[in-house]
Amino acid sequence: MRNIKALSFLCALSVLACLMVSCSKSEEAPYTSLGSEGSTEITAASDTDTEVSSGNNTGAGTEKQPYVPANPGKYSLSNPKADEAAINTYSYICDNFGKLMISCQQESTWMDSPDYEMDYIESVTGKLPAMRGLDFMNEDFDGVVQRSKEWHDKGGIVTICWHTGINGKGYQEALDDNPDFDKLLTEGTDEYNNMIANWDKAAKALQELRDAGVTVLWRPFHEFDGEWFWWGKGGSMNFKKLWIMMYERFTNKFNLTNLIWVLGYSGEVRSGWYPGDKYCDIIGSDTYDDSINRNGWVLLNRVSENKPLAFHECGNIPAVEEFEKNEMMWSWFMIWHTEHIKNNDKDNLKAVYNHEKVITLDELPEI
Repeated sequence: MRNIKALSFLCALSVLACLMVSCSKSEEAPYTSLGSEGSTEITAASDTDTEVSSGNNTGAGTEKQPYVPANPGKYSLSNPKADEAAINTYSYICDNFGKLMISCQQESTWMDSPDYEMDYIESVTGKLPAMRGLDFMNEDFDGVVQRSKEWHDKGGIVTICWHTGINGKGYQEALDDNPDFDKLLTEGTDEYNNMIANWDKAAKALQELRDAGVTVLWRPFHEFDGEWFWWGKGGSMNFKKLWIMMYERFTNKFNLTNLIWVLGYSGEVRSGWYPGDKYCDIIGSDTYDDSINRNGWVLLNRVSENKPLAFHECGNIPAVEEFEKNEMMWSWFMIWHTEHIKNNDKDNLKAVYNHEKVITLDELPEI
């Protein structure tokens, strides 16, 4: 089957007209949008649609083929000034959503090697993930930029989250900070100025990636509706103001045309937290209950009909057949770092990474 996918890609230029794939959700499960604002509709494709090739199914040392969108011009990013690489990456995600899942792995930086998780996956499965998850935590801006560039040069996709306190630092500060949101969201206050100074450090790092041609699936303020991190402690209205404030600053002041904005809910996917279609590109949910995240899938479909869905964090990944059987083929899954990836059953992990419906690094086209 993998050879068939490779052949179908190599023939893509001559049969492009036959590859007009809808990223449409199953008609068996209608959903009502609670926050749509006029974006192009994105829905998970049915099994009867033409399957979009994940790429060229290249082996090690084989030259990657250029990505040819199955639906050129169909999918629009929230930023109308997004650069070509970001547009193509988004089109690739949308073209495959509902059919194939992109493999992703969150890195750690405090183990034997920054490639601790990647080396482990390769040793178990013979493959590497198509997407690498990084974190600006503890102000590791230079390190994240360097590793993102290296992963991009390998042909991979980059996603970055950020555990940070209001003024900086890392995970514990993200949990412990408990701001006065009236002051935090008021321009000119010390609280506002300190927060913005911290944001601008991240924006400058993202600018460096923009200038290097690296598209970033940017996932700030994740698990906001769980309200355990400071950015969720002010409730849904303050969160939406916070999200829009960052979106507009990064988009307009810093001209970050390389970002694909990923709005990452917790597993609860609580209503009332959605900032609107015009301020994000992908919506996602996470859970560590060893499931396919059925609750997240159903509730995200009620948030917006216009966005592809991501399983942006998990622990043990279920068998791919479970996702297929339940018609919940997320745009990607990302296993968390260290003990989370190590706790996965090795046989299942190998089966997942070698499944015809999972895209790995060697299968990505040149986007």
